[in-house]
This record gives sequence, structure tokens and C-alpha cells, in this order.
Amino acid sequence: MLLLATAPLMAAVAVGIRATSAGPVLFKQPRLTENGRVFMLLKFRSMRVDAERESGAVFAQDGDSRVTPLGRFLRKTRLDELPQLINVIKGEMSLIGPRPERPEIADELAAKIRGFHRRLRAKAGLTGLAQVVQGYPDDIAGYRRKLGLDLLYIRRRGVLLDLWIAMKTVGVVISGAGAR
Repeated sequence: MLLLATAPLMAAVAVGIRATSAGPVLFKQPRLTENGRVFMLLKFRSMRVDAERESGAVFAQDGDSRVTPLGRFLRKTRLDELPQLINVIKGEMSLIGPRPERPEIADELAAKIRGFHRRLRAKAGLTGLAQVVQGYPDDIAGYRRKLGLDLLYIRRRGVLLDLWIAMKTVGVVISGAGAR
């Protein structure tokens, strides 16, 4: 239902991306979900096509020069995440759960944070407890807090917690808090 409700908005975003930058409208990237299974995450492209050609996989930063002008708006409003509803329909993600991490970044974090892969005990989510409580981490301490919140969600997940996270997500989207 959410995919149908957002289809006109998604069409407008697709036209905007096509009109303002070269390259594909959708961005596909390998991510991890439950039990370490790899899937192709879908997003609206918000960065230049060659964004990681020289650097390889790196964390997004505030004011990241790789982000297109329209991409800044899409990220702030989280509209770039809407194609992940297709991942949800395909059963690769759920609406709520730990955010899916890139395999190479997850391996790097697992080498620095004991138990990091324990977050893979649940299906990856479009939004999650760590996103609405903490936002986007930018250092190891932030990723440790994120892991703690992900594990707390896994232990306590249920309808009431999911509803609370969904309501908080609406507030995060409206405020643009934590976007990069």
C-alpha cells in the first residue's frame, strides 16, 4: 500500500533525477540482511555516478561533495530511500529493523567492534530504532551505540515498538534530522 501511495512522488523524483544529472535514476548496492545474506538495495541516486571511483567505499560525511544538489534534498527528506519499498515487497528487508550495511563496511566495523555482526539476527529495515534515536553515526563510538540500539531492538521487537519507531520516523523525515 505504501508503494502505491508513494508511486506519484517516486515518479516525480525519477523525472527530477533524470533532468538534473547524467546516469541512472536508481542506485543499486550490495547490502547485508538477516543471517548475512547479501541483496541489492535500491535507492534513488543522490550522488555523482563516479562517486567512489577513486576512494572506494567510504562513509558519507556532512556536506559530502559527491552528493548532487537534488540529492541533498532527497537525502534530507529521505525520499532517496523510497525504492527500498521494492526490497520490502521482495522480502529482502522489512519496514523496521537494523539498517542494512554494505558488506565491506560491515567487515571493517566487525574488525573494530566486537559482536557487530549480531545485528544480522534480524531482517534489515527501511527504518529502525538506531535511526530514530541516534541518527547517522560518523565514528566508531557512534557505531557502537548503533549496535547497542540494533541489539536492543532485536531483543524487544514487537508491534508497539515498531509503531513507536514508525511514528518517530515520520518526525525524522519531517525535520530532516540526521541526513547526510
